[in-house]
Amino acid sequence: MKNLDYGVIGNCQSAALVSKRGSIEWLCLPHFGSPSLFAKLLDTKIGGSFEVLTGDDYHTSQKYISSTNLLLTHFSNGDDAFEVIDFMPRYINDRHERYSPPDLIRYIRYISGTPRLRIKFDPRLDYARSETVTEVRSEYIKSFSRTGPYDSVYLYTSLDREKVSDSSEVTIEKDHFMLLSYNQKLLSQTTERCYLKMERTKVYWLNWTEKTRRFSEYQEEIDRSALLLKMLSYDRSGALIAAVTTSLPETLNGVRNWDYRYCWLRDASMVIKVMSSLGHLNVARRFMKFIIDIIPVKNEKIQILYGIHGEKKLKESTLTHLEGYEGSRPVRIGNAAYMQKQNDIYGVLMDVIYQQFMIFDIGLDFSEDLWTITRSVVKTVSINWKHPDRGIWELRSNPQHFTFSKVLCWVAIDRAVKIARLLKKDTHADEWTHLRDKIRKNIMLKAWNKEIGAFTQHYGSDDLDASSLLMESYGFIDAMDPKYVSTVKATRENLMREGLMYRYTNHDDFGKPSSSFTICTFWMINALYKTGEKEEARRLFDQVLSHSNHLGLFSEDIDFETKRLLGNFPQAYSHLALIESAALLSGGKLSDDDRIMTAIHMRV
Repeated sequence: MKNLDYGVIGNCQSAALVSKRGSIEWLCLPHFGSPSLFAKLLDTKIGGSFEVLTGDDYHTSQKYISSTNLLLTHFSNGDDAFEVIDFMPRYINDRHERYSPPDLIRYIRYISGTPRLRIKFDPRLDYARSETVTEVRSEYIKSFSRTGPYDSVYLYTSLDREKVSDSSEVTIEKDHFMLLSYNQKLLSQTTERCYLKMERTKVYWLNWTEKTRRFSEYQEEIDRSALLLKMLSYDRSGALIAAVTTSLPETLNGVRNWDYRYCWLRDASMVIKVMSSLGHLNVARRFMKFIIDIIPVKNEKIQILYGIHGEKKLKESTLTHLEGYEGSRPVRIGNAAYMQKQNDIYGVLMDVIYQQFMIFDIGLDFSEDLWTITRSVVKTVSINWKHPDRGIWELRSNPQHFTFSKVLCWVAIDRAVKIARLLKKDTHADEWTHLRDKIRKNIMLKAWNKEIGAFTQHYGSDDLDASSLLMESYGFIDAMDPKYVSTVKATRENLMREGLMYRYTNHDDFGKPSSSFTICTFWMINALYKTGEKEEARRLFDQVLSHSNHLGLFSEDIDFETKRLLGNFPQAYSHLALIESAALLSGGKLSDDDRIMTAIHMRV
């Protein structure tokens, strides 16, 4: 059974997926949202790849270099052995500037014997829509588009360029390098220079990981998830993408295939909370700035997602020439969900602004801007909270009065009240308190289903929804409130299968969901822990961890029966929730030494 057995490498500009056998099968340059250069992931025939090929007698194993985002693939057949260390450079250069070019380096480390291999360098620019020509030049191998929009990439290598270009066999007797760049390099590229880039990049990630808060348990899983989240943050704007890929299906041969290379505001609140709690305030601060910069102060619609540069129009289209992941079509680029109305976004935004006031020092001008946004959001919520929307799951069918959306409208007003109190705007706080209480009363009356004994997916519904588990974490209801405890119990009985959670089981735009939504299982684990079922929560958590791929990475979905990973990969939201659950289960407590080190890092 094929699985998403890929490692991911990146440098906060773009990222690549590397298979267990050392084949790069997904890469967009120069940044996350660019057209793909390699897309074998989505079409095995024409997608394009960058492969290290050996005989069938070679055994491979793969791991990350500890506490870094450098991926090591080991090749051996007994006497002959070598390693390929894949990474995208990121470090502080000699001028004390951060260096994160649109480059990918494959460092070949010789170990023993006379290993023989072939390189398959097969770029297909512009999602393989254009005809790509590859030519050997005096200093590099250049690939460029002959048809369609012009684009080009450059491959520098210490291997014989002719043999690399025509995929002839080469024998390894020393270290070598292959450097793929979107740009033509100004300096001569050598094995020694690439080795230095590798060591500097390793030091960068080691230093970054050392600043991650220490926990009594699950530290390795927390570190790997935090490293992934950092990789998925875009340096130039601070945006965090949902996943590296597009159109990996939630269900094989299904049509729930979406482009996730965008920034969802819904992720914002959790990103800032989690990364701040881990001690990575810079990631949280830069993402906060991205959110604040793209949010209109007055009168303009707030979108649920944006491009990584703050783009607002994300027109969705289909790449009909690509076969899709294991034949799952369509392959989409862009995401039409940006046009949807989702009332929960106001609660997310206000939670972010409240965190801004609580966590970071901000100047008067910035505070005044945030106060203006706060008042504008309250006005919008006061008008919209009574209206139906598309809900957290971005359903494209008829709008409903979704419970989660109503709860997040309550969150919006609740945080606005707290911000008003902080700023000593008591008149506003008193006025908004009445609206907050009105929304809460409405939810308690209309979202509660007495027969089922649970808060349901939307008003008047008999269907359950995993998002109701978040009512406690947003502060709407106490964990031990009988109605919340009853909701957790009913949701588990109805939506859990084989230790994994559905989002919901009722039919939507595309029929009945048939795979587990990974983050929902983490939500259930948290809910069980908070309602007193701590041993069961830990059992489920350990069980879910066993379903990751060979490198501890998760996608968006998991098949109930086979436990194979499905959906876009690797998924930021899944790893955010993993960190939250791991921290909760470990008690969030630091040892004395760790407390001291964390305090030092926070001061630095």
